[in-house]
Amino acid sequence: MMILTGDIGGTHSRIAYYGLEKGHLEFLVEEIYPSGEYTGLDEIVREFTASHGENSTQACFGVAGPVRNGRVRVTNLPWIVDASRLEQELALKTVTIINDLEAIAYSIDVLESKDFAILNEGDSKATGNAAVIASGTGLGEAGLYWDGSRRWPFACEGGHTDFAPSDELQDGLLRYLRAQFGHVSWERVVCGPGLLNIYNFLRNEGHMEEPDWLKLEMERGDPAARITRHGIEGTSPLCVQALDLFISLYGNEAGNLALKVMATGGVYLGGGIAPKIVDKLRGSSFLRAFSTKGRMSDLLKAIPIRIILTDRAGLLGAAHCAALKSSDLGGAR
Repeated sequence: MMILTGDIGGTHSRIAYYGLEKGHLEFLVEEIYPSGEYTGLDEIVREFTASHGENSTQACFGVAGPVRNGRVRVTNLPWIVDASRLEQELALKTVTIINDLEAIAYSIDVLESKDFAILNEGDSKATGNAAVIASGTGLGEAGLYWDGSRRWPFACEGGHTDFAPSDELQDGLLRYLRAQFGHVSWERVVCGPGLLNIYNFLRNEGHMEEPDWLKLEMERGDPAARITRHGIEGTSPLCVQALDLFISLYGNEAGNLALKVMATGGVYLGGGIAPKIVDKLRGSSFLRAFSTKGRMSDLLKAIPIRIILTDRAGLLGAAHCAALKSSDLGGAR
């Protein structure tokens, strides 16, 4: 059986084929497309299938945005993705549309140990619900409900809940962003554009100075990538402080999510940013912010925390979801 799968985001759309034989998913081929250069997902899928000439009747796409009745308006693109329409236009028997973080959640139980980096060992006998939080172009969140024998993924839009500061510096960040955006969500601070928002706040509000050489660099290329590089290398105090504040905020919201879904079985960090800053995340600021929750601190310190290292988690999870729905995996983990 061949499964067509996709991980659809505001910046890139990844499309792949997975083969399913005797309950085992095998990666076959993948292409990455710049989402903004296409008018919709159907155009990308046609290009992919024309290039690779494989036949598939089952498809599952993880899409950034809230999915309702098989339909989603993509959060950072002018696209509407509709399962029924894709079935008709692409001659597919079954198309399933799920949230992109839900797709990553589906991958958790089929990824290998090499696909994770450990941030917190936690309780070695940890069981229960789990959670996924992923920072990239935006901030995505999802949960996994533990029924006593396996975990069932579910989507949420927790990244769009209200940002809550935890100290005076963050109070100032909230005021600064509220003046620009009105409503300030966690996505405004814990994602690539959010890192730039933090940098601009520290510079514009006089907390740190931006040297001329850095100003020139920021005008070229991806500013979030430059902040990250100089923050890791320690070549700019402004970038170091911006990245440190970003990491604290990431830990803070990851801890919030863990409490909201009672994720005693583990918290998983996905998305494109975490694998690039593993050593910084292993520092004290992320874990301190994660667990500093008053009377719930001991509970959070016992939760295992893992970084998802592979960039194919969304693709694999979407393929796993499609396989489960077709009953070829018989509901097995």
